[in-house]
Amino acid sequence: MKSTNFLLGMAVIAAGFTSCKDEAETRAETTVESYVTYVDSLGNVESADARQNWESIEADYQRRTSEAEAALADMKDRDAAQERLDASRAKYEQMRAKIQAEIDNEKANAGGGELQTSLFGSNMIGNEMTFAWVNKDNIHSVYQQFVHTVERNKDSYSREDWDKIKLWYEALDTRKNTVENEGLSGEDNRAIAGLKVKFGPMLTVNRMGAKSEENAEAKK
Repeated sequence: MKSTNFLLGMAVIAAGFTSCKDEAETRAETTVESYVTYVDSLGNVESADARQNWESIEADYQRRTSEAEAALADMKDRDAAQERLDASRAKYEQMRAKIQAEIDNEKANAGGGELQTSLFGSNMIGNEMTFAWVNKDNIHSVYQQFVHTVERNKDSYSREDWDKIKLWYEALDTRKNTVENEGLSGEDNRAIAGLKVKFGPMLTVNRMGAKSEENAEAKK
């Protein structure tokens, strides 16, 4: 009889252990599924709304990521669950890069009218900063105006100005990569290369100098 009671007790304990394990795995699966669904749902958020609420989205994402990674310990098929997390993480990183670029573009264009006009004339840059109006025929003159204007006014730019200039320069360089495949002449390409050699050190030195001046002013 005692042997029977002992076996029954062990069976109850085993059943309870199995039940707890099943519950833990179910919760883990729910957590992982919630993470994947959340990342997918972000793809339906309008860019303007995402930019406006990006800090809260980022915080929520980090929290959900931590919970999902912790849940892996209770998963039966961890490898499959890890693949799902990795796929969602890659999807989110792609979205993050896009939104961050848009945020940077907004900052670059905010209040930059006068500075922008001095560097690019009346041509509109826009939030996307694609420089679609730059082509193989005018790109050399665009670089010339940009670099020579910065050279003339480098001592008057603030750190904020230099940040905008840096973003515009990088976007213009991206456009150049496209224009090169559209028939940019070797002569213009070499001339632009010379302008880039002049501009690079000028940007680095003066941007750092502007930051140092701002820090010194802040300490006063």
